[in-house]
Amino acid sequence: LLKIMKIIITGCAGMIGSYLTSDLLRSYPKRNGHNIIGIDNLSRGSLSNLKQACGTNFNDLKFIKADLTIFDRLWTDEFKKCDIIIHLADVVAGIGFVFSNESFVFRNNLLINSNVTKAIYNSPPKKYIYIGTACSFPKKLQLSTESLPLTEEDQFPACPESGYGWSKLMGEIEARYLSKEGITNCVVLSLHNVYGNYCDFSPQTSQVIPSLCMKAISCIQTDKILEIWGDGKQGRAFVHAKDIVNAIKLSFTKGANKGVIQIGPNNCTSINEIAEIVINNLNENIKLTHNLKKPVGDIGRCANFTKAKEILGWEPKIKLHDGISDLIKWLKMQ
Repeated sequence: LLKIMKIIITGCAGMIGSYLTSDLLRSYPKRNGHNIIGIDNLSRGSLSNLKQACGTNFNDLKFIKADLTIFDRLWTDEFKKCDIIIHLADVVAGIGFVFSNESFVFRNNLLINSNVTKAIYNSPPKKYIYIGTACSFPKKLQLSTESLPLTEEDQFPACPESGYGWSKLMGEIEARYLSKEGITNCVVLSLHNVYGNYCDFSPQTSQVIPSLCMKAISCIQTDKILEIWGDGKQGRAFVHAKDIVNAIKLSFTKGANKGVIQIGPNNCTSINEIAEIVINNLNENIKLTHNLKKPVGDIGRCANFTKAKEILGWEPKIKLHDGISDLIKWLKMQ
């Protein structure tokens, strides 16, 4: 028989959180005694997206609107007698916002991660799954789309490019201390560039794939010119949110106290290639233009996901063109 589970998801109303919460409500239904709790301050996540993802199962979710930068019994009391805590919540956005607001991003992520760590220290769950980022890897290893796939050992000596990367690395280190001190069993997943439905698509803060999709959809009605930041040769290892949910669920029974585990594909896709996939999907005669004055972030990175395969049994399944096609359909309905 399946053990009755109490699972907490921080950042439950974000893109990954919406997919994950929906999946867990189906996999661990309330009628069988399971208790799924979602915490979000809705600064970036959307309750309407979460409801759309979960459907009627949303009624089985215990949702708490709370700001994790404030250590507050409103949410810390929920950590008592918990089986699994999945910590997705952070301040994140596209590179335009991240590089213009580094002190804000850094400070708030430190507060969020330290408060979650303190709550776990006070009321240890059976397992803590911390969601980190490939932005925490050193900038010097990401200078070309021909750069070798990153391995977990590459993370140190640390030199992330952004305050976001540093702040997420600090949270990862705190998680490792909980593991080292035997307080709880920790899994640290370092995610590459995640995309999917239920994402932020606002021009100010959206990340690259939804941003390009929205700009392409909009320009059909105007000049049919799609602007790319930089020369478009910069690339990333893009991974669909459904593949992330799979990695998180595999972590329920595997991966504890094994150090960081990268989650992402071993190929680097350029922004120009993403733009071409988007344009082909829209089946419109859209031209590309490049704005070399805009920030581009790291030039190229991808993942050697051998560790994820060996420890979790994980590998990416969703093809980029399928995921983007699905996202465009979703964006057109918003």
